[in-house]
Amino acid sequence: MNNFCVVAARRYLLQNVYPLASFKRRLVTESSAALKRTALYEAHLKRGAKMTEFCGYEMPLQYNDGIRENHLFVRNSAGLFDVSHMGQVRIYGRHRASFLEHLVVADITSLAPYHAVLSLLTNEQGGIMDDTIITNMGDHLNMVINACCRDKDMAHLQYHAEQARNKGEEVIVELQEQRGLLALQGPNAMKVLSKHVNEDLSGLYFMNAQTMMVDGVECLVSRCGYTGEDGFEISVPNDAIVQIFDNLCDSTKEEDGGSSMVRPSGLGARDSLRLEAGLCLYGNDMDDRTTPVEAALSWTIPKSRRESGGFLGDEVILKQLKQGAVRRRVGFILQGAPARGHENILSAEDGRIIGQVTSGVYSPCLGKPIGMGYVEKNFAKAGTRIQVEVRQKKVAGEVVKMPFVPNHFYKPEQVPK
Repeated sequence: MNNFCVVAARRYLLQNVYPLASFKRRLVTESSAALKRTALYEAHLKRGAKMTEFCGYEMPLQYNDGIRENHLFVRNSAGLFDVSHMGQVRIYGRHRASFLEHLVVADITSLAPYHAVLSLLTNEQGGIMDDTIITNMGDHLNMVINACCRDKDMAHLQYHAEQARNKGEEVIVELQEQRGLLALQGPNAMKVLSKHVNEDLSGLYFMNAQTMMVDGVECLVSRCGYTGEDGFEISVPNDAIVQIFDNLCDSTKEEDGGSSMVRPSGLGARDSLRLEAGLCLYGNDMDDRTTPVEAALSWTIPKSRRESGGFLGDEVILKQLKQGAVRRRVGFILQGAPARGHENILSAEDGRIIGQVTSGVYSPCLGKPIGMGYVEKNFAKAGTRIQVEVRQKKVAGEVVKMPFVPNHFYKPEQVPK
């Protein structure tokens, strides 16, 4: 095989096979007969999706364009993700805010109506049970929880709700089983969604939400996402989600002859997009033995909660906020093959093991391997040289600041006047 073929083959493996193999190894654990399906299962197959297992669901891993091309299309236009496997929870009752503040690190009492916040459910040891987006809907709180955590989260919420009711508090927790969730992500997301709603989306900023009609169906539209791009998460009744999914996927640019503005997008691209954005995947980059401080998520704990505490594990977490933690989540760039997870991170000076990789992928935007992991705190500074053991070889790398690529959240200060 000549040098050109070797280089081409290596590039193909780095950009397509390695990320796919990494993701599939992490996902495929059950027989398809035992898997759940979202209301969009048939719609995914019609559009050429390759399905895989994720958190007990049969979900689209990729479509005909492949993970890399799909990733780049989202960065440059828009992608539509089915995230209906995630749990949508509503909390009602007069004491709903104080109830939830006992379980998460956010200041829920001060959360303005139709505003959302990313927060963390913690346990009594200070570990992260889940990350969640909480929205104040006026008469109730809305939570979106991770699919792999849904059962344990619901048991946790219901247990503490019962405890609250036993003390005379008014709290009701409901899982919304009849609703699906779409994530429309990318720089053209607002242009696309504007064709399907009557509202002016230019006034709906990042981490704000609004109930509106989408193609004649009442939906909850939140300006947020998991890619680092501008975008929306759309909560849709299951009986209307296929219609809305197809309508959004078929959006075209009128100005250039009708080329596509949106592509259906799978978990493979979602994983590489979120990693470029420096965002954690629960179960990989954090778990119930990882504290917010270790996970570099101290920013989710506002000043009011640092002063008052009152959430599970507050003693451990508040102590770490003052004194620091012995390890910390970092991002890194490698100079060879990508890491996939669980590889040792070594000191570049003496080869000593200083941590472990939690996520890794070949970055389509940067054209090089990136990853996240935990290292001893003395090695967490950007610019620190490291090595990672990848397939029995030591690959040189460097700790860098995250995100790996700039985020483009739609915030008031970033909107052109």
